[in-house]
Amino acid sequence: MLISMNIKNAKHVHFTGIKGVGMTSLALCCQDLGIKITGSDVEEEFVTDETLKNRGLPWKIGFKKENLNPKPDLLVFTGAHGGLNNPEVLVAKELGIPVISHAEALGQLAEGKKTIAVCGVGGKTTTCAMIATILEYAGLNPSYAIGVGNIPSTGTPGKYSKEGGYFICEADEYAISPGVDNRPKFSLLSPEYLVITNIKHDHPDIYKTSEEFEQVFSEFIKRVKSYGGKVVTKSKDLLPKGFKLNVPGTFNIENANNAYAVCKLIGIPGREIINGLKKYTGCKRRFEKIAEKNGILFYDDYAHHPIQIRETLKATKGWFPDKRIVALFQPHTYSRTKALFSEFAKSFNDADFVGTVNIFASARENIDSDVSSDKLIEEIKKHYPKPDNVKYLGGLQESVGFLIKTLKPGDIFITLGAGDVYKIHKLILERI
Repeated sequence: MLISMNIKNAKHVHFTGIKGVGMTSLALCCQDLGIKITGSDVEEEFVTDETLKNRGLPWKIGFKKENLNPKPDLLVFTGAHGGLNNPEVLVAKELGIPVISHAEALGQLAEGKKTIAVCGVGGKTTTCAMIATILEYAGLNPSYAIGVGNIPSTGTPGKYSKEGGYFICEADEYAISPGVDNRPKFSLLSPEYLVITNIKHDHPDIYKTSEEFEQVFSEFIKRVKSYGGKVVTKSKDLLPKGFKLNVPGTFNIENANNAYAVCKLIGIPGREIINGLKKYTGCKRRFEKIAEKNGILFYDDYAHHPIQIRETLKATKGWFPDKRIVALFQPHTYSRTKALFSEFAKSFNDADFVGTVNIFASARENIDSDVSSDKLIEEIKKHYPKPDNVKYLGGLQESVGFLIKTLKPGDIFITLGAGDVYKIHKLILERI
């Protein structure tokens, strides 16, 4: 049986999988509380590497018993890397080290503050980051744990303030420890304010049907109401006419309207909300400009659900109406690609060229030979106006040569996906 404890009472916390975006933001919060932080993760580069290094938070490579020496007061694990079956979690149990999940740690950090949570498929990170930026501008000194590599407008994705009264976080519907504890992560939160960006079927490895998916949201909303809180959904037309965000897309206008609605509810004057939104310049891996070289603009986006892809490409076309858009998509997980196969196939029509690379498989699933990126390309061709401009490119390394030949001055090159597709930018930029 696992021993639990409250993270705020710990003097030394070890994060198993510290480089995950959600874990990094928690580690930063704990560092702000004066807690000693150690961590472990895989060797491959993550979007959080720079943030952790800048904060003086090194990590051990791999998951092993030696990483728990000196013995921490508490171990926090993530659903990735085996979850409750991770070797470090099992060793901690033997050694009597208390163990809690990322979801439980987030809930504990939120306790005692008025929690502003954002849930839904798409928009969680951006909306949270906008709210955090506004509250920082308004002088409310908020705490927040936001699952992203960095937020330039706040300087950090995670912060804990003992003085500030608000805690901002994403409310994630995914499982606490897939296959072992399938309760949704957000079931451990009790927010005072909840934003719902949208509810569209996702995570088919856990939720087999749309009905199952919607049910967990219904249960979560009841927690908010029983807590005496307020729910915000699809706020519209709150921004003044003529106001222009620093990020593109109608979906970001919706995110900004939702952020405005919440901030208005907590009593921030409209003028301060708008001035706060003016400070927001985006997040890492959210329509992030990577570089400009040889007349080509390089962008990256985390979009990995058909709705997100469609909206991101629509925004790109609206932002750059006269440029050729070259999109490279890396499907994320076999289960999602298979369950949403036909929806994915209809999501790329705002790009002028579409390439796919191999599916980024999750450690929590087996290879499914029924679905692949080359099969997805054949399906995309059925719905795409110029089928010759759709191509399966293989792995990241083998895609580089083709893309270098394809990209021309004046193009927008955008990578899409929740895996490691963003790494291709460096490979291309080194060779052109």
